Amino acid sequence: MKILFTYIVPSGGMETLNRTRGEALQKNGVNCHFLYSRDGAGLQNVSGCPTHISDDDQQIQQLLNKEGFAAVVVSSDFIMLERLRRLGFTGPVIFEVQGLGPIEYATQFINEAASYILSYADALLYPPTSHLNQLFAQFPTKIHFNFSNCIDTGKIQYRQSIQYSYPIIGWVGRIEPNKNWRECLEIVHHSVACEPSLRLWVFEDANLSTHSEREDFLEMVSHFHLKRRLKLFSNIPHSEMPYYYSAIGDSGGYLLSTSVLEGFGYAVGEAMSCRCPILTTDSDGVRAFIKHDITGKFYPRGSIETAVQQGLELMRNGPLRHAIRNNGRENIELNFSSESYVAHFIGMLHYLGVF
Repeated sequence: MKILFTYIVPSGGMETLNRTRGEALQKNGVNCHFLYSRDGAGLQNVSGCPTHISDDDQQIQQLLNKEGFAAVVVSSDFIMLERLRRLGFTGPVIFEVQGLGPIEYATQFINEAASYILSYADALLYPPTSHLNQLFAQFPTKIHFNFSNCIDTGKIQYRQSIQYSYPIIGWVGRIEPNKNWRECLEIVHHSVACEPSLRLWVFEDANLSTHSEREDFLEMVSHFHLKRRLKLFSNIPHSEMPYYYSAIGDSGGYLLSTSVLEGFGYAVGEAMSCRCPILTTDSDGVRAFIKHDITGKFYPRGSIETAVQQGLELMRNGPLRHAIRNNGRENIELNFSSESYVAHFIGMLHYLGVF
């Protein structure tokens, strides 16, 4: 049994999901291949699953003919739906969406994709988030599969690392509007008045930001006098991230997520798995992870004052912080296991008659 997963570029949460589910499915008799249209920094993380880079029709057709895939999962790239059919693939094609950014863009995207989905996709796959449920409700004739992604808690767990003498706020994401980096810088700027030794660690893929957005970012860093407090990390190998999440947690700081809208929010889930406490906007996808003051903290997006207050409590209230770190890890272990994902995925294949 071979399954092909296609996406545009190996980076961010999509690359993490593919690698994590590929390793889990391989152990259960599903051989996974990945096809990316473009090269990307996430290739440094590639594990045992065959990974192909091509945007050429002839090469893609040769891959399909050679491997005889039982089904294809197409992530976001709705043009690929038509392309696969044109190149002769006749098996089930599952159109997957994990996150599409702000609701206005997501709505426009689905409207543009609608004719391709209706004509060429057999089923839809997406995590159980309210905005995706709403967007895909317009396709009642398609088969819907709606289950959470997985986190490899064996690999993504607390690691003893360097002890820092100052609290660290971590932030993970592309320097682009949906990740809402401006709000992150504002929150750190106002938090410094109460925590003068505070540092900010930003983890990004520098290849995926526009020149103008990066210029705006650096200008705002300068305006808020954050340059000496800021450390930028680009394309840290995924296997090393647990050390950084653990160090942030041990420093007395937290991971800050300022996103406008998330389908899943891998950085939040993986940080929790490493016992790093979370302060986040209610960006939809993270609701699966966060129960306020139990497994993490929410703040209303745009409310800098509330975010600063919630962040300070997370740093200074020892018993609450300890409970949140433990409860967060337990939540990930219980609800986002690879075993559960594999069961859902194989169940989907059974339903489609290919396993």
